[in-house]
Amino acid sequence: MSTIDDVVALASAHDLHLTPEGATVIEAGLDYRVVLAFDDAGRRWVLRLPRRADVTAGMAAETRILDLVAPALAADGVAVPDWQLRTPELIAYPALPGAPGLTLSDAGEPRWHMDPASPDYAARLGRLLAGLHSITPEQAAAAGVEVRSPEQVRQAWRDDIEKVSAEFTVAPEIAEAWAAWLADDICWPDRTVMTHGEIYPAHVLFAEDGTITGVLDWTTARVDDPARDLAAQYGAAGEELLRTTLEVYAQAGGHVHPGLVAQARNLWNAFPIGYALYALTTGAEGDRAAAAALLNPQN
Repeated sequence: MSTIDDVVALASAHDLHLTPEGATVIEAGLDYRVVLAFDDAGRRWVLRLPRRADVTAGMAAETRILDLVAPALAADGVAVPDWQLRTPELIAYPALPGAPGLTLSDAGEPRWHMDPASPDYAARLGRLLAGLHSITPEQAAAAGVEVRSPEQVRQAWRDDIEKVSAEFTVAPEIAEAWAAWLADDICWPDRTVMTHGEIYPAHVLFAEDGTITGVLDWTTARVDDPARDLAAQYGAAGEELLRTTLEVYAQAGGHVHPGLVAQARNLWNAFPIGYALYALTTGAEGDRAAAAALLNPQN
């Protein structure tokens, strides 16, 4: 949709009556364009508009994920989106309490609304993840959510690296680091858990006192490597605060295997793989060029 008026008209066609005054557009997401708008009663809504057909295809899976994780996180006072409208063109749900810890300016620059290196956030994140990761693979499978075993997790990375290497020129030192990572038995998980996959402050909502009130964007959630939900903490706050998160995580019932810190670091450093796969999905020249620069920075 090209304008806010278009989005409002689309919502109205589905009996959701919004006002364009005060509506805002968030373009930061790779998969969805987001519009925030109020209805006639003054209630704020979040509207997600898929950017590509493959995103639309994943809506049913995300619905199952939300139904699974909502009660587990609600026990700790953390909300997830309640989709009240779902069509191939539009998802809409009442805005959750709190505000994201990270947004982007109109120029695409990050704007932090919390301190990612805060020990308080590190502890709150540990408790949040312990609750999420307490959902068992059996519960996820019964809910129709994707489940990967530890062996499947490792093989998926092998497959992704093979695919990226076939499509892009990868610097020798990067390829060697990937090979060493895949061969390192210590860092790979001995069990898999229900993960969000993109836990970082842009997807986390906070009250003014720092309490986590909600978690957004469950598009990539599945049973997988627990380090998926810790990599961004390593990237933003460093190893010391990652260990703080893991101390609280363990106290709250999370399982910490010996290579978890190393794996969080490895996954953070593996960002170019994910971006290259994204570029292959979109097919956009700009995305491919950006991925190529990440994979072969000296070229």
